[in-house]
Amino acid sequence: MIIVDTSVWVDYFRGVQNDETTWLTAHMGDRQLAVPDLVLCEVMQGVRGDHVYPAVLRDLLGFTILDTGGQERALDSAQNYRVLRQRGLTVRNTVDCLIASFCLREGHMLLHRDRDYDIFERHLGLKVLHF
Repeated sequence: MIIVDTSVWVDYFRGVQNDETTWLTAHMGDRQLAVPDLVLCEVMQGVRGDHVYPAVLRDLLGFTILDTGGQERALDSAQNYRVLRQRGLTVRNTVDCLIASFCLREGHMLLHRDRDYDIFERHLGLKVLHF
């Protein structure tokens, strides 16, 4: 599966054109795309205006929503954070750490526009869709 991160969805819904949103637009019907529950939460928290909220929600719920929670995944994320910290690298965002750890454990590829994931790719082997 290809996991679409919040950073891409925000640009997409704002009409920003970049490599990631162009790719997403071209692959919207692809059954290999999925949205983690944490991304669903982040995107919906950021929706400005009650008039667009239902449309954004409908669009996102058209994809497979994946459960990223649970004790095992929380501990994976904590361990990845600790490994990176021991290497002198700081993960700035807990949700990004959870999403990256989820992708690592499940073998998913990530589509993102967030530099916080770069250390997961370089140091832990996170698979990222590049152009």
